[in-house]
Amino acid sequence: MMSSRCAAERSGEEMGARRALHFVFKVGDRARTARFYRELLGMSVLRHEEFEEGCKASCNGPYDGKWSKTMVGYGPEDNHFVAELTYNYGIGEYRLGNDFLGITLVSSQAVSNAKKMGWPLKEVTAGVFETEAPGGYKFYLEDKEQKKEDPVLKVTLGVSDLHKSVNYWSHLLGMKIYEKDEEKQRALLGYADNQCKLELKAVGGAVDHGTAFGRIAFSCAKEELPNIEALMKKENQTILTPLVSLDTPGKATVQVVILADPDGHEICFVGDEAFRDLSKVDPNGGKLLDDAMAADKSDTWFAARNMKKVSA
Repeated sequence: MMSSRCAAERSGEEMGARRALHFVFKVGDRARTARFYRELLGMSVLRHEEFEEGCKASCNGPYDGKWSKTMVGYGPEDNHFVAELTYNYGIGEYRLGNDFLGITLVSSQAVSNAKKMGWPLKEVTAGVFETEAPGGYKFYLEDKEQKKEDPVLKVTLGVSDLHKSVNYWSHLLGMKIYEKDEEKQRALLGYADNQCKLELKAVGGAVDHGTAFGRIAFSCAKEELPNIEALMKKENQTILTPLVSLDTPGKATVQVVILADPDGHEICFVGDEAFRDLSKVDPNGGKLLDDAMAADKSDTWFAARNMKKVSA
């Protein structure tokens, strides 16, 4: 392992240059999922893209067929942490594990929306409500006026060994430790005060990723990508996808490196400049999603044959 002095030096150099981007969710019911994010959380569709074959970096999971990507959030991806919703045509549901423990955000409007919609809502602590997106993904809604900056506060992931995970994310990936509670076996890390944080919580055993496993993404200077890959090789850490270029029809080509932390959580690092170009808000994003959902007859096709979509 590297010395703590070297880690601290690198952490200081890189924290300002890296930013938290999004978390990737696999969704089986695209229509209900879109309703949850738009009508309950109050997010907007930032862009929508359709692909005829699987992603070279397995962005849509280990599937080769047609899929779509929808980015939803409270504002532009340049300064908001957003959700990437990946939909594989023909797959109706995914098995949850204990890897993704929730996203916490501030929005009294979302709490109000959930009550009006009759969406299941449970107050878990004073002023904090738990709800679930279709597929079972947990969201924690703080019943306060939505912040003018990004209201998404943190993503919580389960870990088997808190010390080992904190060491990986802070020493190897250069994150600042904001909080660490040994008694509650949790830690809060991040790249900047004004960014969405990463919370790590011990689950008391092995981490099960199910088939619904997601991916958390960060950007960095393009020149940093080969260095990240080289560091992981040197430290004998897992590289799921070595440095590769990903094409999106009609949009910017980005370079990415995909890693896995000690518990197998997938981590994407993408070159910042090209990603800012790729991730510009598309004013037609909502219409593109609506059109794709209207054209998707897969549910009707399966129902007409008394069949169900595949469960991954």
